[in-house]
Amino acid sequence: MKILVVGSGGREHAIAWRLTRDEERHDIYCAPGNAGTSSIAVNVDISATNVEGIVAWAEKEKPDLVVVGPEAPLVAGLVDALEKAGIKAFGPVAAGARMEGSKRFAKEVMQAAGVPTGMAATFTDAEKAKAALPSFGLPVVIKADGLAAGKGVVVAETAKDAEDAIDDMLVGNRFGAAGAEVLIEEFLHGEECSILAVVDGEKAVLLPSSQDHKRIGDGDTGPNTGGMGAYSPAPVVTDDKLPLIREKIIMPVVRELKRRGITYRGILYAGLMVNDENSNPRGPVAKSGSSVNVVEFNARFGDPETEAVLPRLGGSFATMLLHAAEGRLEESDVVVKDDCCATIIASSAGYPGSYEKGKKISGLEEEVERTVVFHCGTAFSGADTITSGGRVLSITGSGKTLREAVDAAYGRISGISFEGMFFRKDIAHRAFDRGSVGRA
Repeated sequence: MKILVVGSGGREHAIAWRLTRDEERHDIYCAPGNAGTSSIAVNVDISATNVEGIVAWAEKEKPDLVVVGPEAPLVAGLVDALEKAGIKAFGPVAAGARMEGSKRFAKEVMQAAGVPTGMAATFTDAEKAKAALPSFGLPVVIKADGLAAGKGVVVAETAKDAEDAIDDMLVGNRFGAAGAEVLIEEFLHGEECSILAVVDGEKAVLLPSSQDHKRIGDGDTGPNTGGMGAYSPAPVVTDDKLPLIREKIIMPVVRELKRRGITYRGILYAGLMVNDENSNPRGPVAKSGSSVNVVEFNARFGDPETEAVLPRLGGSFATMLLHAAEGRLEESDVVVKDDCCATIIASSAGYPGSYEKGKKISGLEEEVERTVVFHCGTAFSGADTITSGGRVLSITGSGKTLREAVDAAYGRISGISFEGMFFRKDIAHRAFDRGSVGRA
């Protein structure tokens, strides 16, 4: 097949790479791609958010499928525009992408569908929002309603912190239109994990579970980031929880969206909080009464979860994506290999704050068994590969056990360097603290 992958990060490199692992030979293009994708695909110099440019390219080149990676073009209606032009695309239309683009909309859908989630309320007036805080207790979560590049969520430990976050968004206009409305939400105790579900509008098939590391520092310390690493499977997602997740969380949302006239096709990403006797909860079960609650939904492959999940998939990845886009997904389209993966993010000094770009990267040429290096924020400067983002590389290791996978990833990253590079040294620590690793 001729396939266009839209995006420029580690997620898109992983998608393109996984397509090259199919037995079928595909012609792969990336818009705009990065230094890593250039070795396995043809990079097309069109921004991921340039809807008109991507549609024009697709009308001319006629790909069999367009796979949209980031959330911004989904929310902007790229899939709608492609479908109108007669181009098949993997990803939800703009109305479905509101599951990520509007936290208020997602919460309304969850409540209508009976999905277990935290208590929440939305506000546009700062004083009314602050007056409601006592009913939520502490800690409390303050979220900007719209897309805020992963920075629109504040977990406030004190009332003052919560009030400051509300003022920051509603009065200070920190996130612009994305923060014109805020969601105040019950803090959920437990252990987070992620489930990516492939949806074809009617049916859903779960991909392997994963867990990422959002905090910048070892021991889950410091500010939140876009993700400092991930691993799959996540032991907190035991086999008995999978039917609950599919039947009580994923499918009710798919059906509720359908009831609203929205045929959801693509990835429905459920960020979950598990609170049971094995997850060492810091507090009580949520007011929903469920041991598994939805923290958030995203409308696309996660990053860096994708880099830890896709290497575990067998079969034809392109066929799975195409069948979902066409509304004829089958359970057999998803093939999971019996192994584990771990991903470590190599970041630029200063991330998630300000950071320098243009640092030469060394050690990329060597190929190491059971590892793959995905590029997140890279570019070329002559013959050199240089840094161009806060998250620069995503190094993934695989193995029969999670320990083997983690050791492979750390072994590979030890041979890579650039000025200011840093990474977490404790990826998958929660899984090892549990003492056992299931397969989900």
